Amino acid sequence: QVQLMESGGGSVQSGGSLTLSCTASGIAYSNYCMAWFRQAPGKGREGVAVIDSDGTIIYADSVKGRFTISQDNATSTLYLQMNSLKPEDSAMYYCATDYLTRLRGKFTSPPSAEWFVYWGQGTQVTVSL
Repeated sequence: QVQLMESGGGSVQSGGSLTLSCTASGIAYSNYCMAWFRQAPGKGREGVAVIDSDGTIIYADSVKGRFTISQDNATSTLYLQMNSLKPEDSAMYYCATDYLTRLRGKFTSPPSAEWFVYWGQGTQVTVSL
């Protein structure tokens, strides 16, 4: 049974930082493509950052230079370091994974949600002025 558990969300002021974590179980973690998505009220689910099993990384233009995705294969944990947070970054953040999705040579922006089969429950990030 695949499980993804996010943590690290919270409330911060504009310009602040947060680090999200996602711990995976039930998968051969190092073989999977891992991603962070977010969804604000009334909006669709947006890909924020994604990292593939070969180390390929893609960021959404809206977070480039501010967010960093990384992972620890030894602990099956995915991270999202978020700096210089803005109110428009406020959303529920989800971790997602898929075995078949591969980034290199196919995507120049994060794949849409349909490319990922397994999802976590989400962690809320709220950025105030």
